[in-house]
Formats: sequence, C-alpha cells, structure tokens
Amino acid sequence: MVAPVPPTPALSEGRDPVWDSARWLPTTRDEVLARGWDELDVILISGDAYVDHPAFGTAVVARLIEREGLKVAIVPQPNWRDDLRDFKKLGVPRLFFGVTSGCMDSMVNRYTAAKKPRSEDAYTPGGAHGFRPDYAATVYSRLLKQLFPDVPVLLGGIEASLRRVTHYDYWSDTLKPGILADSGADMLVYGMGELPLLEILRLLKRGVPFGSLKTIAQTAVLLPPGAPPPKNQNWDDFILHSHDECVADRGRYAQNFKDIETESNRVKARRLLQLTGERLLVVNPPFPTMSEAQIDSSFDLPYTRLPHPRYRKRGPIPAYEMIKHSINLHRGCFGGCSFCTISAHQGKFVASRSKASILREVEAVKQMPDFRGTITDLGGPSANMYQMKGKEQWICDECVRPSCIWPDVCRNLDTNHTPLLEIYEAVRGVEGVKHAFVTSGLRYDLFLHRHASPEEKQSHDRYVDTLVAHHVSGRLKVAPEHTSDAVLRVMRKPSFQYFHAFKARFDAAKKKFGRAQLQIIPYFISSHPGSKPEDMAQLAVETKALGFKLEQVQDFTPTPMTVATEIYATGVHPYNQQPVCVARTPEEKQEQRSFFFWYKPEMRGALRATLRKLGLEEAAAKLLGGGTAKERMLGGEEPGTAGGGTRPSTRPQARKPWFGGGRKR
Repeated sequence: MVAPVPPTPALSEGRDPVWDSARWLPTTRDEVLARGWDELDVILISGDAYVDHPAFGTAVVARLIEREGLKVAIVPQPNWRDDLRDFKKLGVPRLFFGVTSGCMDSMVNRYTAAKKPRSEDAYTPGGAHGFRPDYAATVYSRLLKQLFPDVPVLLGGIEASLRRVTHYDYWSDTLKPGILADSGADMLVYGMGELPLLEILRLLKRGVPFGSLKTIAQTAVLLPPGAPPPKNQNWDDFILHSHDECVADRGRYAQNFKDIETESNRVKARRLLQLTGERLLVVNPPFPTMSEAQIDSSFDLPYTRLPHPRYRKRGPIPAYEMIKHSINLHRGCFGGCSFCTISAHQGKFVASRSKASILREVEAVKQMPDFRGTITDLGGPSANMYQMKGKEQWICDECVRPSCIWPDVCRNLDTNHTPLLEIYEAVRGVEGVKHAFVTSGLRYDLFLHRHASPEEKQSHDRYVDTLVAHHVSGRLKVAPEHTSDAVLRVMRKPSFQYFHAFKARFDAAKKKFGRAQLQIIPYFISSHPGSKPEDMAQLAVETKALGFKLEQVQDFTPTPMTVATEIYATGVHPYNQQPVCVARTPEEKQEQRSFFFWYKPEMRGALRATLRKLGLEEAAAKLLGGGTAKERMLGGEEPGTAGGGTRPSTRPQARKPWFGGGRKR
C-alpha cells in the first residue's frame, strides 16, 4: 500500500504558476515552513543543482521519500568552505541525512583525462565551477558527522556506488579503501537506489533503529572491529582480499575486481566481505532487476521536470538543457564495455518501462513551457536494448559472462526490435509531437549478428529503415571506439567490420528514403589500455578513408570499477593476469590523441614525425600526403624530398606495417 503524499502548499497568489517554488521540494528554511513542517524526516545533500527531473538521482530519491509520506528537503551544492551554515540551516532530520556527490563522480566531473580542470561543470547553473569539492561524497559526509555525530548518514549515487570497495583512484594514483572507511558514513546504497531505499524507509517507519539495518540487499556497511557478519540464510558469502593485501600486491587487487564483477553479473550473487583495517566491509547482494511496474512507479513520480526557480537568474544548467525533452525508455546495459561504468552502476540486466508510462511522460514533456514539438531522445544507456533479455531464463540464471554481446552476441539473447518499434510508432502518433529523435548511442551489433532468428532479422531490417525514415535529426551517434581488433578485444567491443556493415546498411536506407543529408557520428577513444601509437595511426587512416574528420573523441579516463581502470592500475588484465600495454605519461597520451586531428594544419608536422619514428612512412603518405616543406622539415625529412621521400628509418622493424597490404582483418 502506498503511503499518502504530504500535502503540497497552495501556490502563492500572484506568482507564475509554472515557477512557483511550492511545486518543488523545499530547499530553504522558509520553504520548509511554508509547508507547515516543523521537523524534517530526511535531508538530502547533493553536489548537483536541484533539477526536479527523473534523469537526476536526487530528485528521484526525494520524490520517492515524499511518496512514502515522509517530510524531505534538499540542500543542493552546500558551501563546504565557510561556517557550514548550509549544512545546519534545515536542522536535524528525524531519520537520516542522505548524501550524494551528484550524477557523476566528482573527480570525473571536475577534471579531464589530463587531470586539468574542465571548462564547465555541467550540473551547475551557467556551467560554473567551484560549487562542489573534490571527493564530494566523502567531504559532505565527514562534515555532517562532525556537526551531527549521532545522526545516521546514508551514501548513494554513482560516486559512492563505484567506490564501495577498494578502488583505484586515478587522481591521487593510489588504491583507496571503500568509501565508507574514508567518509565515516553509516551505510551505502549502490546501484539504482529505489528498491533498497524503500526497504530502508519501510523498516525505519516501523521503528527499527538505523544501526540495525545490516542485511538490506544492495547496501554496504562497515562493521566495528571484531564484529562478525550479520547472519542471513539467503546469501552465500565470498571473501575478497583485504584492503591491506590489495595495497601490498596489486595482483590481488586485480583478482578482487574479477570476483566483484563476476558476482555483480550473477542473477543470484553472493555477499562480499572485505577486511578494511580492523573493520569488516559487508556488501550485500543486489535486488533483482526492477520489474516493469517498479520502474514505472519511479518515472511516474510528480516531477516538475524543471530546475528549481532559485536558478532562473544564474544561467542554464548544461546537463539539463541536453536532456530536458528526452525520454529514458529503460535502464541497465549488457554491453559490458571495459571502460564503461553503466553496467557496474545500473546493472547488466535491462529494466524496461511500459508503453503506458512512456506515453505519460511524453504528455508531461508536452506541457513544459519551452516544448516546441520535438522529443530530443527516445533512448537509454544503449538506445536499442529496450525489453531485451534472455530467451530462456534458466540459462541467464547460470551465466556469469560480463557481456551478453561480447565476444559475440549470446545465442540466448532475444534481439527482436519489435517492442522498441512499437514505442517509436506510438510516440510518433501523439498529437503535438512533430519529431521524436534517437540521440543515445546505438549498439549496431544487436541488429547485425549472425545468431538472429528470421523473425529477429526482419525486425532488424525494419529498425534501420524506421530509424532513418523518422528518428534521425541529422546526426546519429554510434560508438565503434577503435578500429584495431586487438584494442577492441580489450575494450570488449565488436570488430570494426561491424561498423563497415552498419554504415553500408545506413547509407542504403538513406538512399531508400531520400535522406542523403543524414550523417553518422562515430565516437573513438585514445590511450585505452592495449592501444599503441601504431593502432591510433591505423584508426586515423581507416576513418579518413571512410570520409570522417573526427569530432566526438576522448582520451581514456580511468574511473573506479571498470576493467580498463584495473588494467591501467595494475598493468595486467584482471581475467587472465596477462600484461597489457598502457599509455601513462602525458606525452604518450598526447601522441595517441594527436592522431584524431590529422586534418588540423598545426598537427601535421608532429604527426609526420611520429609516423616516421614508427616506421610508418606509407601511412604518413595516406594520411598526410606529401606535405609542405615546413611539415617535411618538422617530420625529419631531408630538404628537397617532396612527394614522400624520407630518410631511411632507424627504428627496427619487427613486422611489415599493415598499411602496405590494405586493411588488416
């Protein structure tokens, strides 16, 4: 039975009904008092600005707590450098403080792969910097424990989720213990938090003390020294190498990661135990994947879908501007890419919304004051995984593969795109919707694989046609990530042959529907573990041959709890302990990144020098042509050798460069 929602105060007379602050959950003492509340049950502290939208975790959690009949307020982006008045202004909550750094890890949010400050904070009005600390979840929790030592602190969000056990922190180049040890918080919720939060609230409302909540699924607690793990007959235990062992031997740390990822991908996972100093970290198994009714109930909460009015004079919030008219169809991703945190946080198994819930959200978007008829995205973590799951559940129950589509698409995976096509058709039919685009990244291997049934293949053909005919605004995002099969194996991505096949099918559909202006925008990563300068040269030559001047590119950033990060931290692959080459220095990273921009005049001389150093003169000719006299001089060529002549390379040649014999496959 759903608890009654506390009454929202009546809208203030004379105010704009859209922007009246009474429509949002309170963020100030005055807003709390306007609701007639003299005490709060829960206070949420967030590193992001408060946007009341289902894509922002703080809003989801707050609206869920409100629905349970509790009094909740939000303190967005508190000042941690003054007298801490922001942490004290709403008083002491009756149940707990909830803490999150926001929708991103605070270090990824603030710093680039080169460890330089980013140009903007996408979750702050105007993109301004300086509104959240480094390691925000830890800083907020410590301050709360300093001010209110007896009030429980519950951590959540992606920073807490991905740092729940011993993890490699790229920015300090150290192995840090699970975040509960550093932060002093009392409990951690990992992953998508609705189900564990509901269980926590249910028990607290019954009067169960917060300190007794040690066996809730999808939570972690740090026990006092000498305390045994709580008894639970439903879970088997798995003991990880201790934090101290990981620090002493990164090989054991790599083994830990393999075991953690394996358990995370099980339908029935074991409880994880890790000794951290003298205390025992207990990570309880996750809840089962959300049912359709459960995920619908989260998206159907009464969001305003707008930033709080307090930000109206401070400029737009970039992350919100990007997604405000978009619709998220599902959660979770079974891709298992080595560099991606989505499956580690949202889960490997896909939870999909009902058509009715999606259409209700479309109607809500239509009511937004600046909606002009365009749904900017019908997508998800991967745009075309909607309602995909195993054909036989018992096979999934026994499976521990980190990916359902690598190294090949699982024969048990149902890749029928018909349910997604039905969603597209239904949204196109909504009055007032002129366009409904797909701008989330696609997994093209889901409609190009060899194991598809005739019915699935038919849906695949229909999907590409429908996509091109109705749902591409001009540019379609896909993420091949690299062209080298060796690098792609480390990435857990399909061969670049699939991209060629997809491009051919996409181009044929463009011609069929008279949409020649459409473009594919591919994403690529440099300096990923396993990638060498030679591989980046291959990438540059292949993408140039396809007619691309790359725009959507990034340098690999190690983030907690990914395979690629563990390789970066240890130099070996956690699944086989085999060495993997890693670009570590700024010079090595810049050398790889420069290949993306072969078409920029200022890069050509340096690239020519790099290619000559690598013994890839033929690649230089394909990529850069003969070049100007200045470029040839920068590249180390003798004066007067225009047309491709160079000094003989002094670099030993272990093998003939692949460029000499066409594309290597």
